[in-house]
Amino acid sequence: EDALAQALQMEKDGAGIIDIGGESTRPGAEAVGIEEELHRVLPIIERIREKSDIPISIDTRNARVAQAAIEAGADIVNDVSGGTHDPEMLSCVASMGVPMILMHMRGNPKTMQALTNYTKNDGVL
Repeated sequence: EDALAQALQMEKDGAGIIDIGGESTRPGAEAVGIEEELHRVLPIIERIREKSDIPISIDTRNARVAQAAIEAGADIVNDVSGGTHDPEMLSCVASMGVPMILMHMRGNPKTMQALTNYTKNDGVL
């Protein structure tokens, strides 16, 4: 109920999209299992969709979570791994025909802070 109230307040305050995620991607964060991620995100997506038609993005690196979230009422997939964490992600999103936001990170949330040095060999100047 707290998450629902927060999402509805954000919409009232002018938010154009509500981004729902069940796994922290902050530096050093531990990975969350897919079942736990589903348990965290599906109920709130369903509750928001019951009360509002605001676009909802699902913030996940997992194709199974993305598909279940879209089926539950989310509209957009937001993948911080740029589709590289789960080899099924890009084809899954394409098959559903929904928009996708591709982010970039080196490594994973646990290791990304140790991978901050880029060189010309990485294709980054």
